[in-house]
Amino acid sequence: MAGHGHSVDEYLEVIYFLAFPIGEYRPAGESAIASRVAEMLGVSRASAGEMLKRLEAEGLVERGEQKEAILTPSGIERAERVVRKHRIIERFLTDFMGYTASESHVFADEMGDTFTDEMIERMYERLGRPDRCPHGWPVEPEVEQSENQGLLALAELEPGQRGEIVRLAEHDGDLLHWFYDEGYVPGSNVEMREAQPAAGQLKVVLADGERAIGEKAAQGLYVRVAA
Repeated sequence: MAGHGHSVDEYLEVIYFLAFPIGEYRPAGESAIASRVAEMLGVSRASAGEMLKRLEAEGLVERGEQKEAILTPSGIERAERVVRKHRIIERFLTDFMGYTASESHVFADEMGDTFTDEMIERMYERLGRPDRCPHGWPVEPEVEQSENQGLLALAELEPGQRGEIVRLAEHDGDLLHWFYDEGYVPGSNVEMREAQPAAGQLKVVLADGERAIGEKAAQGLYVRVAA
């Protein structure tokens, strides 16, 4: 285990999310990636930097031209297994155990090391081979990456554009809870009404009418724009 109780797999999962989601990661040097990893895991930048060095020594991460952390082929393969496992456990917790979608993310993180790969495959089959986790992310990472090009963050929509919420960002548990409390869930239709950059917020139309949403939250809602 890494410092503060975070395993290698948890670090790989975070780096995977920084490397692949739509519009979230712009490599800007070693300190920046260490800061983002630290922020998402709730650890110090020094702790994140130490783990990044360990991952590099183990051949799971390499440094790019700007010293940014890039997953190696073996790092990607392991990170994708971790991500897929997490999403299947989330479905097990919601579909079989009766937890809410927002609760499932927290508990799936804690249970990641509990199940073997063979157990995960049995779970996947018993669940009926689900194609998405409760938050809209494809269970199979290759499907996720091919789908990325067809999605935009809600914050990127122009006034008047409408779309369907497909995925919810998971890295901030409090924000994930807020999405569900406010009705920003996969399958919901949303329209961009107005951007207010000076206030750092947007006005959108959800099912029950017009409302304000902060730009940070809107960056974590991934939308398929209506034709």
